[in-house]
Amino acid sequence: METVGNSGVSKVKAAGLIITLGIVYGDLGTSPLYTMQAIMQSGGKIDHTFVLGALSCVFWTIMLEATFKYVFITLKASNKGEGGIFSLFTMVKNHKSAFLVAIIGACALMADGVITPAITVTSSMEGLQLFSKNIPVVGLVIIILTFIFLIQPFGTKKIGKLFGPVMLSWFLMLFVLGIVPLLKHPEVLKAINPYYAVHTIIHNPDVLKLLGAVFLCTTGAEALYSDLGHVGIKNIRITWGFVSTSLLVNYFGQGAWLLAEHQEISASVNPFFAIMPSWFLAIGVIISTMAAIIASQALITGTFTIISEAISLNFFPKIRINYPTNLKRQMYIPQINWLLYICCLFVVVYFQNSAAMESAYGLSISFAMICTSILLVFYLYKRVPLWCVILYIAVYSVIEVGFLTANITKFFTGGWVTILLTVIYVSIMYSWAHASKIASKFILFADLKQYLPILKAMRTDTTLPQYASNLIYMTDTPRPDQIEDTILYSILRKPKKAETYWFINTQTVDLPHNLTYQLTEIEPGLIYHINMNFGFKDERKVNLYFNEVLKEMALKGSFNPVSSHPSLQANHILTDFHFIVIDNIQNHDFSFNMHDQLIMSYYFLVKRILVNEMSYLGLDETVTTTEEIPLMSATEIVLGSVNKRDLLAAQNNLNIDSRKGDQIQEVK
Repeated sequence: METVGNSGVSKVKAAGLIITLGIVYGDLGTSPLYTMQAIMQSGGKIDHTFVLGALSCVFWTIMLEATFKYVFITLKASNKGEGGIFSLFTMVKNHKSAFLVAIIGACALMADGVITPAITVTSSMEGLQLFSKNIPVVGLVIIILTFIFLIQPFGTKKIGKLFGPVMLSWFLMLFVLGIVPLLKHPEVLKAINPYYAVHTIIHNPDVLKLLGAVFLCTTGAEALYSDLGHVGIKNIRITWGFVSTSLLVNYFGQGAWLLAEHQEISASVNPFFAIMPSWFLAIGVIISTMAAIIASQALITGTFTIISEAISLNFFPKIRINYPTNLKRQMYIPQINWLLYICCLFVVVYFQNSAAMESAYGLSISFAMICTSILLVFYLYKRVPLWCVILYIAVYSVIEVGFLTANITKFFTGGWVTILLTVIYVSIMYSWAHASKIASKFILFADLKQYLPILKAMRTDTTLPQYASNLIYMTDTPRPDQIEDTILYSILRKPKKAETYWFINTQTVDLPHNLTYQLTEIEPGLIYHINMNFGFKDERKVNLYFNEVLKEMALKGSFNPVSSHPSLQANHILTDFHFIVIDNIQNHDFSFNMHDQLIMSYYFLVKRILVNEMSYLGLDETVTTTEEIPLMSATEIVLGSVNKRDLLAAQNNLNIDSRKGDQIQEVK
């Protein structure tokens, strides 16, 4: 099986449904661990009215947010079978505000994902305190989280096969645990009547705290859409019937227990574990911990996926992505993995218990849901009758703005953690996307054949020392007849004489494995252009695959791998190679308007911290040089590749202050 979405899982089969349970519902499915406890601690007096009102809010939140918004409406907004906020963005990107809305939503999802592994694992381990109050929960949580993040480089293909069966057991457990107290106190089903939710919202003095707690029951709903491409719409919709029933039965079972025991319990009791029989408690804690680990894995994988999509859209620096298994969704991004790990440890150590984490959880996800709704309105506008769009806006603006208002109260109790992360992520994506567009306008492409006479002359020029026998440049253009002026600048203005020049462009195709290439001989024996095609699972080991291309050329007789130097040739010593990676750096001789100047400065700062082109491309560092070339330096190249009119036009487009360009001379 190469990809989950194309391997038959998208077809409705028993195996596909079980796999869907393991992939999609980790976060949303584990919400009963902490939601009712958070509701109990929201400040309201635990009595008959409070319990029915809170349960009614939970029921209608799941129905309106998870069921109607995501399962019935949003899942239809698929981009060739793919889902997620960036997939939705690609279908509505012509709207001016779509870009900012998309990156805010994606970054909010990643930020709130930091708390999910911490709160789910902590909540499950706190069940052990029913055996002994002296059990070091925080220490155990840190050990489990460390294990989860340590296994990421190896992938979870083998243990991933257990995710589906474990989550099936989890939801069956939720159903059975909930149905027992529910059958004893069926009057709790009155909470299905929306009257109780409306009455509570109007009359409860702590309604904002209550709604902030209720919101936790739907915080994983975004995964229903994000995982669309992995499992398919039919599998999600069918399994959602089972999952939502299990969740609601468990919530109502906890509510029934509260109705029966509310006079004898304190707000510190977690009703999820309280409804378990004493003989089942140890088993329940084990299954809860396994479900929490799966939920954590889902959030980590989801973050990797968002980063990968952002890179493909040029919203994020091109950091190295590894694929440790044969599954497309199984990827590993080292920098992001360890950033998440550090953040999760901070959350656990800072908050100490799940109750404190609940007070911070949900704020960022409120922004993510609102962003999805905005993009969805853009999507629906030209696809459904206008009255449907207006109705959607009317209903969900009230619901989601209401939840956002409730969650804002969490800012000073810990919500600032996820908001800070959201702001950092947004700043990186926003600046990277805008600065990349600005920087790309500096890069001009020249007709490579125009420079053939110079390159031929350089090869026979005895006054120039030879830089390398074979000089390889990484180029961004797949066109063999073009070349960046920065590469020409590197060859001509910093003379690099070579016997053969190679220009390599890399592309990623939507296949798991696709190591193919197209070779173009621009000038026999002097200049070659190679387009390398990689599958999404293939590591970009450019140096290794380039050697494979050379072997094939040698077998065909179009390349001589032996050195041309007589002393080395006589001993059959192989020829030498050297890679050049161009790194455009900031040019302080030009200034932009204040906004663009800040963007460019931040862009280069992020680039310096995160980007390592040699690592990303899998190049051998012993034979690779990263050459820094300031933006605009290439405009000084000879042969008139840039004239004054073109330069002035570029300055106008980029808002460059030409008063600082007095030293620039017209290129003739």
